[in-house]
Amino acid sequence: MPIEAVIFDLDGVIVSTDDLHYRGWKQLADEERIDFDRRTNERMRGVSRMESLEILLERAGRSYTPAEKEEMASRKNGYYRRLLETLTAGDLLPGAAKTLAALKARKIKVAVASSSRNAGTILRRIGLENAFDAVVDGNDISRSKPDPEVFVKAAERLGLDPCRCLVVEDAVAGVEAALAAKMPVLAVGYAASDARATCRASGLDDVDLPALCQTLPN
Repeated sequence: MPIEAVIFDLDGVIVSTDDLHYRGWKQLADEERIDFDRRTNERMRGVSRMESLEILLERAGRSYTPAEKEEMASRKNGYYRRLLETLTAGDLLPGAAKTLAALKARKIKVAVASSSRNAGTILRRIGLENAFDAVVDGNDISRSKPDPEVFVKAAERLGLDPCRCLVVEDAVAGVEAALAAKMPVLAVGYAASDARATCRASGLDDVDLPALCQTLPN
């Protein structure tokens, strides 16, 4: 039987906030006098805020207490949330709007599964707050990708068995999480080189997702 739902990661799949994240972490790193570059930023793709902070702190010249880490993560999130105010529907990635419309036309359910705690804000800013049948984000989970929790919860909210859901991910951690949830996964963007993925494409504008849902084995 064909796939009945598509579960999308948000950042890097529907909309790109990579540069906003980078600018937020860079401001924090500069304030703490920690060397930080875009290569380090790439390692943060798909992981939680606190895990991202630990990656940044690998280059720190001193250790930080748990309380200091919480403050730093909160400070970065403040910078990032202010930057999110610049997002508009014009920031949707190529193929995103067309793909969502095509899936709805074929009666295929759609969901967002993101480790970000700001998913709701992002969806509102880009005009997609009512576009999905389910949204699960960092506020709903206790374990971030590569743990499969976020995808399992999305399937539960859709009322579907995980194997009936196709995940679309741009992060290696997300591909790993989808496979751990026993879901087929379309890897796009930075994850498109991951040979473990069920299928791969450069982005949503490079694949007929409704057709793919009809042909994937289960």
